[in-house]
Amino acid sequence: MVAASPGGSVKRLTIQILTGRWFMFFGSLWIMSAAGATYMFSLYSGDIKKTLGYDQTTLNLLSFFKDLGANVGVLAGLINEVTPPWFILIIGAILNFFGYFMIWLAVTKRIPKPQVWHMCLYICVGANSQSFANTGSLVTCVKNFPESRGVVLGILKGYVGLSGAIITQLYHAFYGEDTKSLILMIGWLPAAVSFAFLRTIRNMKVVRQTNELKVFYNFLYISLGLATFLMVAIITDKLSGFTRSEYGGSAAVVIILLLLPILVVVWEEKKLWSDKQVTLNDPAPINIVTEKPNLDPSEVKDDNERSTESVKTASCWTTMFSPPERGDDYTILQALFSVDMLILFLATICGVGGTLTAIDNLGQIGGSLGYPKTSVSTFVSLVSIWNYFGRVVSGVVSEIFLIKYRFPRPLMLTLILLFSCAGHLLIAFNVPGGLYVASVIIGFCFGAQWPLLFAIISEIFGLKYYSTLYNFGSVASPIGSYLLNVRVAGYLYDVEAEKQNSALKIPRIDGRDLTCTGTACFKLSFIIITAVTLFGVLVSMILVIRTRKFYKSDIYKKFREKALATEMEMAAPRSTVEEAKRG
Repeated sequence: MVAASPGGSVKRLTIQILTGRWFMFFGSLWIMSAAGATYMFSLYSGDIKKTLGYDQTTLNLLSFFKDLGANVGVLAGLINEVTPPWFILIIGAILNFFGYFMIWLAVTKRIPKPQVWHMCLYICVGANSQSFANTGSLVTCVKNFPESRGVVLGILKGYVGLSGAIITQLYHAFYGEDTKSLILMIGWLPAAVSFAFLRTIRNMKVVRQTNELKVFYNFLYISLGLATFLMVAIITDKLSGFTRSEYGGSAAVVIILLLLPILVVVWEEKKLWSDKQVTLNDPAPINIVTEKPNLDPSEVKDDNERSTESVKTASCWTTMFSPPERGDDYTILQALFSVDMLILFLATICGVGGTLTAIDNLGQIGGSLGYPKTSVSTFVSLVSIWNYFGRVVSGVVSEIFLIKYRFPRPLMLTLILLFSCAGHLLIAFNVPGGLYVASVIIGFCFGAQWPLLFAIISEIFGLKYYSTLYNFGSVASPIGSYLLNVRVAGYLYDVEAEKQNSALKIPRIDGRDLTCTGTACFKLSFIIITAVTLFGVLVSMILVIRTRKFYKSDIYKKFREKALATEMEMAAPRSTVEEAKRG
């Protein structure tokens, strides 16, 4: 029998809570809730455009470099292959503060007016911190909870989607309507949160927990409560307007709801602690485990060990065009040169590129269509909240459909792309009040694509090099953004603005921004974006056809077997100690 003083038990329970998988997930929630500052660009882009005298093409170029930094995280993935997660989080925090702090200095004219390439560099560096935060915390969570990856991706990416609305509430409480101070806030806040959880985020041995999915549902319910509150706050603010003190009260409720998941963490770790004490004090379950035959180590060898052996016998350059079966661990080159990755990459360029163009131009779209300036904040918050709903719904629902009905994730991705076309058309034809509805549709579809993309990558290409492949999948976003945002939307906006200025005989003055009004400013752009997205739907259907047999199989079987082997390894030393005591 094992006996312990009450004080010692409380101390060990506290240590278990702080070092357990669930507290690690809680820390990831907080990091993700502050990691979506890139989605708030339309809130402060007007300050950049006015203060620095940019035209729309230049502003969209800046937006492109923001998206480039946020999504080109291959370097973060490669570094994560050889360093612990805390090192990745430190790099991300430093990049975040430096990039946005320099932008704030420029916009507030505390430094001489920087050249355009300086601003592009600053925003690229600041936004690139998001890929380090995602790699350090989100990828680590997927590896620690491999059988619940869809739900994990949905919830964590959902908090990223909510972060825009969360930071907006905090910013109004701290700074009122000073959007320049918002730039400073999104510089220091994410960095502070990352530093707070440096020791918490780490790779852990996977142990199968029978109620794991139900625990995630509890986190999901809390996040739904947070999203609902934010929605109510936004609607109330829109109808009656908040005072500074009311924003303070709203921000306090947001912080409480962000802290609420700690109750789930304590409850679950306490149950695990109790089960562990029963196991240590009752030899019966141990005897059952020790009666199992000893497994040949080769039978339970880790997939990573098998992959290492295969690499020893053949160079990765010679095998890059000979990929393994879907679901096994691909090498980085095998994945990058596979037809499945090419199809997924192309569909993502079409889908994410179009929705991201709409999100980044919300401020200019609203202004050109005659919406009041106060509505821009509403659009951003709507996109943020429905971005959350899209991520949660696609992550959780696709997981349930996959487990129960073998419903393939690529098919759900195809349906999401098709749905996004409705939002693009609402903008193109300026339906009365349609920009509110378009914000909801585009926010939902933009958010829904990410958990599906990352889950598909992990399922088809394996988890061994997931941190690198995860970030490679994100590269599709800036490519789509550059093609559709800079080369299409920005260019056509400036053409229409110059046409209007010529008609009104207003000369173009260097250093002064170009302004366009009317439906024509974005109509052709979003008709083109709709056509490109429909092409993405057709491309995505090819992946559905190619992977239909794979998704009809039990794709999580090997993870269950590995978790069982881990449990047996952990039980073996305990059984040896128990037999020694009895002997």
